[in-house]
Amino acid sequence: MSIWWSLHLRREAASVPLARRLLIGTMETAGVDPEISYDLSVALSEACANAVEHGGGPTHGGSSEAYRVTAYLDGEKCRIEVTDSGPGLTRVPDLRPPRAEAEHGRGLCLIRELADHVQIGAKPGRGGTVVSFDKILKWKKDPSLLTA
Repeated sequence: MSIWWSLHLRREAASVPLARRLLIGTMETAGVDPEISYDLSVALSEACANAVEHGGGPTHGGSSEAYRVTAYLDGEKCRIEVTDSGPGLTRVPDLRPPRAEAEHGRGLCLIRELADHVQIGAKPGRGGTVVSFDKILKWKKDPSLLTA
């Protein structure tokens, strides 16, 4: 089975649960194991929260006020990309756990722990950041696909 979707979302906190619910619904319909769905939905929430918080910059026709989420379920793997239009990365992010007293910095570390492969880099072209991660899928024993 191959499914993909893409959302163009405003950089508002309310957009994060929308992306998460769409991902969970897609995976449930496809018959993905609930634990895998949960892990990916938490990772997606963290990536979206980072885009909302850090993905802004000078407005060029309103493009920096939005970010994009794309999910691909293809065969045995799910790949998710969250792309913002912010200033981009000035350094390679540290994916180690933050100090206990740190107020920020747990999101990328959590994504790394929940996904099989994580890639973070600059968006080609006009700036911004792309966080992409993937995970090998497991399936429910008896998926209830589109029962009507």
